[in-house]
Amino acid sequence: MQSRRLHLGAFMRPASIHPGAWRYPGAYPDANFNFQHMKYFGQKLEQGKFDVFFMADHLALLNMPIDALKRSATVTSFEPITLLSALASVTTNIGLVATGSTTYDEPFHVARRFASLDHISNGRAGWNVVTTSNPHASMNFGREEHMEHGDRYARAREFFNVVTGLWDSWADDAFIRDIENGIYFNTERLHTLNYKGKYLSSRGPLNIGRPIQGWPVIVQAGASDAGRQLAAETAEAVFASHNHLAGGQTFYSDIKDRMKKLGRNIDHLKILPACLVVVGDTIEEARAKRAHLDSLIHYETAIASLSIVLGHDASKFDPDMPLPDIPESNASKSARERAIDLAKTENLTVRQLAQRLGGFSGLAIVGTPKTIADEMEEWLMTGGCDGFTIMFPFLPEGLDSFVDQVIPELQDRGLFRKGYEGTTLRENLGLPRPENEYFTKTC
Repeated sequence: MQSRRLHLGAFMRPASIHPGAWRYPGAYPDANFNFQHMKYFGQKLEQGKFDVFFMADHLALLNMPIDALKRSATVTSFEPITLLSALASVTTNIGLVATGSTTYDEPFHVARRFASLDHISNGRAGWNVVTTSNPHASMNFGREEHMEHGDRYARAREFFNVVTGLWDSWADDAFIRDIENGIYFNTERLHTLNYKGKYLSSRGPLNIGRPIQGWPVIVQAGASDAGRQLAAETAEAVFASHNHLAGGQTFYSDIKDRMKKLGRNIDHLKILPACLVVVGDTIEEARAKRAHLDSLIHYETAIASLSIVLGHDASKFDPDMPLPDIPESNASKSARERAIDLAKTENLTVRQLAQRLGGFSGLAIVGTPKTIADEMEEWLMTGGCDGFTIMFPFLPEGLDSFVDQVIPELQDRGLFRKGYEGTTLRENLGLPRPENEYFTKTC
């Protein structure tokens, strides 16, 4: 009997992270913006007993030249909370996690939306706490200057405190609904936040009852030092990005060590690195699928993607020379560092690096159900992860292959559940329900 089991999330916005996916034979070109497709994806994932349907979000079109952007299938997609609320009515067990920006939103909005989703889904909501690094997003919110990296994370920590404080506005037993005496709620079980900080202020209380889970599950994705510290302090699941086991083990150990220093139980945070999985009946077939998928990417798209990652216009570099020295920018620091490290480690030219990043440069497991399960088991058992956030190479085939072939292999090894442990996302992830900061339970 295995002492450890995988947790699996599915990265579904974009429905496939690979820019060539919409062109793959048999794929749904409109997968990002067709509810019937999304409904099928959610129900298929639930059939496979996935923990989470995960919706990332973007507050602007990708900041790339129009000749590259015109090739992207990510320019249109659903607003995450709207989609997940609809999916809540056609699923029963799978968790529903969405991104909510701490940079260009207000805590009251975020608290209310996710509390609503938690009630609508009967306790399956999760909030992916992100700072927004796309400078074009600032212009969509009336700001010409993009907030500095350090300020974004300082605001995010404050934002978290306000949102969770608002979720605790009402005691679990506040709504007595005394019909005979005409009293709907107990005024002594209502808390007004009255928060005033450096970046934010919010009076409260929240005008919806406390979420079913107490708080929706807190997810975080930052890999910089500031991002890791925020995760150690606040997160219950981390969406990580490492393309080899040693890097995953280092990250895993670092986050868990930070938690220990803070007095947090390390089992109360699940680290789920992103992983593109390509399934074939043979390893050669799987590799051929990946090669064909990568061949569908245009160089304009690839070099534009590299520019986003580096925070500098890579089209000005000599494509057949090594990557020049790249100064720091206000873009994502962890993504920039991974790209530079990849170029140095493998001695790649700018063209080669762009082609690699233009497809998918993170962890990819390409093989048969057996070899895929072998690699996942190694990561789990050697301190590399608590599970994975699966990215499908194309849809629906990539999803169907994983659920129909890889999941049974994992189940036969005792590495993955055959049935959900509970009805809420917290129960299925093995996470405790937070106590209310302002109220204790009454008998």
